[in-house]
Amino acid sequence: MLDRLVGEARDRWGLDPRAGLQVVAAEWLVATPIEASRPLLILPMAVLAGGAPGAPVELAPEPLAGRQGPDGLDALAVIRRLYPAGHVVARLEGGGVASAPATVEALLEIDLATPLYLAPIVPELAAAGPWSMPYIAARLRRPDGCPWDREQTHESLRKHLLEETYEVYDALEHGATPALAEELGDLLLQVVLHAQLAAEAGIFDLADVQASIARKIVRRHPHVFGDAVAETAADVLRQWERIKAVERADAAGTPAPGAPAGDAAPAPRGALDGISPSMPALAASQEMQERAAALGYDWPDIEGALDKVTEELGELARAGTEADRREEFGDLLLVVANVGRKMGIETEAALRAANEKFRRRFRRVERMVTERGVAIRDLDFATLDALWDAAKAEERAT
Repeated sequence: MLDRLVGEARDRWGLDPRAGLQVVAAEWLVATPIEASRPLLILPMAVLAGGAPGAPVELAPEPLAGRQGPDGLDALAVIRRLYPAGHVVARLEGGGVASAPATVEALLEIDLATPLYLAPIVPELAAAGPWSMPYIAARLRRPDGCPWDREQTHESLRKHLLEETYEVYDALEHGATPALAEELGDLLLQVVLHAQLAAEAGIFDLADVQASIARKIVRRHPHVFGDAVAETAADVLRQWERIKAVERADAAGTPAPGAPAGDAAPAPRGALDGISPSMPALAASQEMQERAAALGYDWPDIEGALDKVTEELGELARAGTEADRREEFGDLLLVVANVGRKMGIETEAALRAANEKFRRRFRRVERMVTERGVAIRDLDFATLDALWDAAKAEERAT
């Protein structure tokens, strides 16, 4: 039966065996990886098992990870997410009288009880699949692609990576929204572009990027993928740091790839290595202190951290030179970031929220000053401070 269906798809619908063929049970559509740029044959489970079409369609118990959105258990919704609405869906008869074809948009659940064939679509239209963006990035970089994309380098793309990262960060404030999906896509494009540039240089490709992070995450979660035990988040963090320490030690004992024979091994990497100097200083400070705390270097309670804030404030007040004041002020900020960490507050996000609140209230003050018909520079601090209090009250009332 399967041979006849494949032959029909080849003879009537142009199936090219060189493109491969995905054969999926209709009952397991929601749980099966499907690449729309490759030919797809959907068969009822009964046909795959050697029986006849017409058996009732049962959905798989869990959708494919990464495709479990609001319609994750709806097989027709999955097809419509992967293919254009007007794409032709051929109803196969396996040698019998052929039925009229349908389209993805017009497909009904009852159609899944009969063999269906979907021809491949061009990669740039297979937008919901994992290989559409790699194809698009490679296409843009071809000699007949986009002049701007062809000129880009790892260095020239750095600023775009930072911009997209911050846009994702801002979108996260509102939780899971369509805007967040769009911003995550913009960030993913940067990853794909850097992988494409490296592939062109023969160094690595996107498969290496995916394999690297997948292996690392599996290795660092032996309590999930192995037989280790971690019952609390604190247990997980301690285990994470122990595993990373072993990884650093292993890396330190291995010469860098391409190093001449006899070269000394690199110096051992410390627990704080790998924290990018390009990170915002407040976020980097909190990350460093989180890593130190995971290794046991931490006050046992919040009171110790708060006492340290008082101590640093006193040292700042007593600082006699500009250099001393700058140093003590930095120490104060570092301790304040640690207080936030111990309270479970993301200090970078907290300061951003405070900045936004200041911006919002200052705009209210500016409006109030304008309504008085005066220039803000002509008002003394006491007057402006009173307007600030009025702006706070107005904001709370809205």
